[in-house]
Amino acid sequence: MDIASATGFAAGALTTLSFIPQVIRTFRTRRADDLSAAMLLAFGTGVSLWLVHGIVVHSAPIIAANLVTLVLVLMIAVLKVYYARASRRTEVGAAVAQSSPSMSD
Repeated sequence: MDIASATGFAAGALTTLSFIPQVIRTFRTRRADDLSAAMLLAFGTGVSLWLVHGIVVHSAPIIAANLVTLVLVLMIAVLKVYYARASRRTEVGAAVAQSSPSMSD
């Protein structure tokens, strides 16, 4: 492996690994409302374009790093939507329960 590829793999590994704590935090807290949907969309689009670029220029470091990063971004985006929907269902259920007359009345 030449120095350019080694440097590319190291850079890709570090930037990709930096996203893992956010995935873990989102999964553990079951919340992603503090993450901007616009940021996730822009970041995911940029990563996708880097992936395409890596494929076009046949660069294994660019392909590997951006493929893994794209999977992580998609995981967070899916969790964001899932947790938001679950939160809304819980809020609606609580509101309905509070507004319903008690059966013992």
